[in-house]
Amino acid sequence: MTTPPTGWADTLADLARRRAAARAMGGPARLAAHHATGKLDARARVEALLDPGSFREFGTLVGGPETPADGIVAGSGCIDGNPVMVGAEDFTTAAGTIGAGSNAKRDRLAELALRNRIPLVMLLEGAGFRPGRHGRSRTDLITQARCSGLVPTVAAVLGPSAGHGALVAPICDFRIMTEAGAIFTAGPPVVRESTGEQVSKQDLGGPAVALASGVIHNLGADDAAVLADIRRYLSYFPSSAWCYPPDRPGTGARPTPELLDIVPRDNRRGYDIRRVLDVVLDAPDWFEVAPTFGAAMVCALGHLGGHPVSVVANQPGVRAGAIDTDAADKAAHFITVADSFHLPIVFLADNPGMLCGSASERAGVLRAGARMYAAQTTASTLKLHLTLRKAYGFGSMVMALLGFDGQAGTFGWPGATMGAMSAAALTAAAKADAAAAAALAAAELQASFGSAENLGFDELIDPRETRDALLDALNRGLGARQSPAGPVARTVITP
Repeated sequence: MTTPPTGWADTLADLARRRAAARAMGGPARLAAHHATGKLDARARVEALLDPGSFREFGTLVGGPETPADGIVAGSGCIDGNPVMVGAEDFTTAAGTIGAGSNAKRDRLAELALRNRIPLVMLLEGAGFRPGRHGRSRTDLITQARCSGLVPTVAAVLGPSAGHGALVAPICDFRIMTEAGAIFTAGPPVVRESTGEQVSKQDLGGPAVALASGVIHNLGADDAAVLADIRRYLSYFPSSAWCYPPDRPGTGARPTPELLDIVPRDNRRGYDIRRVLDVVLDAPDWFEVAPTFGAAMVCALGHLGGHPVSVVANQPGVRAGAIDTDAADKAAHFITVADSFHLPIVFLADNPGMLCGSASERAGVLRAGARMYAAQTTASTLKLHLTLRKAYGFGSMVMALLGFDGQAGTFGWPGATMGAMSAAALTAAAKADAAAAAALAAAELQASFGSAENLGFDELIDPRETRDALLDALNRGLGARQSPAGPVARTVITP
């Protein structure tokens, strides 16, 4: 017969022993091998992401001594003092695979993020579901999908991520990976067995593939860089859709004469729109999302007068800013995320329209353009528009140029050209003679003044007034905000 305990010492010692075994993860040999690749282990990743000393784990003993923490470290902590839920797959334990216990922990992470209205961060490096019997239980992906548009969600791919675990990333608002990361539906052995294709992890789903496909937005050199970028990204967002983004001390009004040198007057000449953001926003420390995917569009998070804003800007340095399928898809998702979390959206238009041509049509440019247009025109957050030099046809509509589209402010630079198509294209389409072509070209050069005379813009502004005009309109619009209305959209990508 077992003697009942008479004091706490033995019981607490047993708890400490079990906790220590769980925190040892896959053991010294596996941890050493993992560290030898230049990666942090799961617990070190969590500690590096969160404010020092803020991590509070749950489910530590799930999996027992055979599978410490059942292959995932889960709990809550703070980033810049703000609570978040975080889960980190432990590749040193059963290759980070998902068992019944770890599935329950992952589900609980998303449930608590939604219940507490705080962000969810998932750090991925695992081989998907573990073979075995799981029975009838709710998969974590159901709960995570329900977080969409309600709390900010972030995924980092820090090593190979396959199968069920890999599906976590594309459901999230923001996805980032390291050079050592790879993400795929199934790994090379399954691919070889299923299709006969011989392919490496990197060729199957490494950065070159994942960034080009848009599955992953951003790339960091290593774990530390990625975790730092997650902290930066979340700094622009509120904890949930039920509150507003946090302000910080910002800079006030100032003229922007630099723009006269950055932006050529000739709208056929390219330039880098990022230099415009450097001048217009409070500081050049803004954060770009998906810089290499859909490069004809720049999507950025920054501050204007201390207020977090999102920026959707054409990139005239890439095909003159013509909007292709990838650029429109990227912008549509970015707009929806910004709208869900009440980030004001600043549209900077300088494009000749949607990218035309047979290749663009085969890529579905109209489908993607329609998706972007639907995202921006249904956005209920504060919207500001500026046409810098040109905006034609559907390319102007997706960039929120048209009146009655809910803008809090709409501006143009003098000399901006606009219309259904360019004068050159209209001349060719109409088979116009030389006199008619000259008249069309002259009218195009005066288009901004004609629009301003009919209140097509709230105001035609000197480029040197750009920041002040946008800042005044932003402050005016923010002054009308009441308590948040709550969720407005889902951010999960749909076909």
